Amino acid sequence: MTPEALTAAGLAAATLASEDLACVAAGVLVGAGGVDPWVALAGCLVGILAGDFGVFALGRWGARTGLGGRLARAVPEHRRDEIRRWLDRHGPATAVLSRFLPGTRVAVFFAAGLTGVPAGRFLLWAVVAALMWVPLVVLSVALFGDAVTGPLTRALGAGAWAIPAVAAAGFLAVKVTPQLFCRTGRCRRRAGLSRAWRWEFWPAWVFYLPVVPWWAWLAARYRSFTVWTAANPGIPAGGVVGESKADILARLDPRRVLPTVLVPSGPHSVRVRLALGAIGSFPVILKPDAGERGAGVRKAHDRADVEKYLAENPGAVVVQPYHPGPFEAGVFYYRLPGEARGRVFSITDKVFPVVVGDGRSTLAELVRAHPRYRMQEGVFLARHAATGDIVLPAGERFPLATAGNHCQGTLFRDGGHLLTPDLEAAIDETVRPFDGFFFGRFDVRYADPDEFRAGCGFSVIELNGATSESTNLYDPSWPLWRAYRTLFRQWALAFRIGAMNRARGHRPVGVVELLRLVRRHYRDRRVSALSD
Repeated sequence: MTPEALTAAGLAAATLASEDLACVAAGVLVGAGGVDPWVALAGCLVGILAGDFGVFALGRWGARTGLGGRLARAVPEHRRDEIRRWLDRHGPATAVLSRFLPGTRVAVFFAAGLTGVPAGRFLLWAVVAALMWVPLVVLSVALFGDAVTGPLTRALGAGAWAIPAVAAAGFLAVKVTPQLFCRTGRCRRRAGLSRAWRWEFWPAWVFYLPVVPWWAWLAARYRSFTVWTAANPGIPAGGVVGESKADILARLDPRRVLPTVLVPSGPHSVRVRLALGAIGSFPVILKPDAGERGAGVRKAHDRADVEKYLAENPGAVVVQPYHPGPFEAGVFYYRLPGEARGRVFSITDKVFPVVVGDGRSTLAELVRAHPRYRMQEGVFLARHAATGDIVLPAGERFPLATAGNHCQGTLFRDGGHLLTPDLEAAIDETVRPFDGFFFGRFDVRYADPDEFRAGCGFSVIELNGATSESTNLYDPSWPLWRAYRTLFRQWALAFRIGAMNRARGHRPVGVVELLRLVRRHYRDRRVSALSD
């Protein structure tokens, strides 16, 4: 193989990792005289078209397999027809614009394949778009890149560091600049930048990094990495993962618990009959019996909604009447073993996300324009994919979330103003029948804040064990140090209570056993999601 062919093949392969970076690097090489322009253009074009064809083919394959069926349940048939007709009418413009708007190309080409757009026509549009994009980027960098190359070369020298530095600078320009010329791009850019200081939206692994040394110190102090799993002997593994919501709620004072019916796995017709028999009136809430972080929670308005949900969720499901609230709180409770009464560690006041129509903007535009909601744009627009392009009438309120969970879009604020001795006593009475529970968070709904403070008028909808959080720490008005102080105190309590229960004869789960339990739970969830 000739050197030119090897160079073209290398650039083609590089586009599969990053098309923009490969084209910018090709332009830098052409500008430096190291690569013939035709070789650079040919390599980038071949690689980009191969990637486009591959994404389209993956969508077409998905339409013919179980993947297409699962996506079909997520997007209604009428919505898929709308997407197909829209692509038929606006296919050329869509293919070209997706090439110039970062983050849209894969979605557009996959949707085209999935919805059955004729392959020849759409791939012709892809060729035209690539013929416009590749020469523009490669030749622009080659011709005008000296404005960047000169300063960097003088700063770094003409050695091996110059070309990667120039390519990286050009890559950032190619990725960022197009986003500044459209409203959606600007909103996403602002959201991405603001995540740097809005720590409530940091990835969990980043947020929890400072907790690791504290957790290690606690493990050394109590001579066990997993002694905290003994904090709740009445729940398997203390409530780490996979515990049954229905079983836990059944062990609380029934006067303060929302009626809950478990629909186990089994024949679909039997499950539908059992679920409908437990429903007095609609709407109802359906959720996995072993779910977490609000995943899979749905509000069902009629029989068809129930049947569809059970078909999509073959595992055990919990059915509860819908509590209209409109208020929800997370009450974190603990009791030291041997003490007669427990205490409320914290209260989280939950604020559900709502957008208000202006008569001009679509639901998607309202979400992207909101300074908070755009931080979780992907969550909201995936949930409301069928209504994202609907214009809301002026003044109409549209709820974006049902589950009172932060990662599902709900705002958490510290609810210390709700805590009273009466409420603390009521929470303690609610958990009194549950032998073996010492540490966790109640999720409750209520209609009147004054009644709630008096310890009346609330219903427990869920109780979480050892890995639940004192969710008031996500209050955006808190400084970061206060959030960590709360989290550190919470983990210190978990270790302390676990050690006290260990001294009373309750065995913590071992490290290997804990890892096996977590792995089995998420494996079963994945298998369940892929079934049916």
